Amino acid sequence: MPSNNRYYVLYILLIITALFVHLHGDVAVPVNRPLAEIPQRQGGWRMVSQSRFDDQVLGVLKPTDYLVRNYVDQAGNRVGFYLGYHGGGPETGPIHSPKHCLPGSGWQEVSVETDEMAVAGKNIHLVRAVYQNGYRKEMFLYWFQVQGKTLSSEYALKAAEVINSILSNRRDAAFVRVSVPFEGDADQSRTLGEQFIRDFYPHISAVLPQ
Repeated sequence: MPSNNRYYVLYILLIITALFVHLHGDVAVPVNRPLAEIPQRQGGWRMVSQSRFDDQVLGVLKPTDYLVRNYVDQAGNRVGFYLGYHGGGPETGPIHSPKHCLPGSGWQEVSVETDEMAVAGKNIHLVRAVYQNGYRKEMFLYWFQVQGKTLSSEYALKAAEVINSILSNRRDAAFVRVSVPFEGDADQSRTLGEQFIRDFYPHISAVLPQ
């Protein structure tokens, strides 16, 4: 087949796929349990604060359910935790990538890498990124989760949503972010964030649909 014809067929398929996804209805998939059931105390961690977004932020993010918490360990080290679940129904908005949201809030990217870490007998695909806002630095560890699978790429997230929408009328997805403020050693903050993930991932996974 001539190359021009191949591109033509590809464009037609993409248009058909886009129309199908746009016109057909995805079902709203509920969480297994309310996100608030994720423990306030776990291992050596305890929750010290919890907040809710105002109406303006919620109007942009449109999560089905979410958590915004701060935890400290026994040494007083602080970790921020955000879990946003988007159930895929008509009232749910798309997940907003930190690559766009953080710079829009004044944070500048210092470094970013994708990797895997072993947790509870499986590998989590995640992003490790350092951002700076003035004199403040934070280590961000985050991933997207779709039907039990962890993803470290926005492109992989979109592909999973399209495929699941076509095959099972589901577009549900979750965004998980752990943030650790630091001044000196980025490796220490990374270790702290990874320990938090190891301690809490079984509870995160339990509330999200497979």
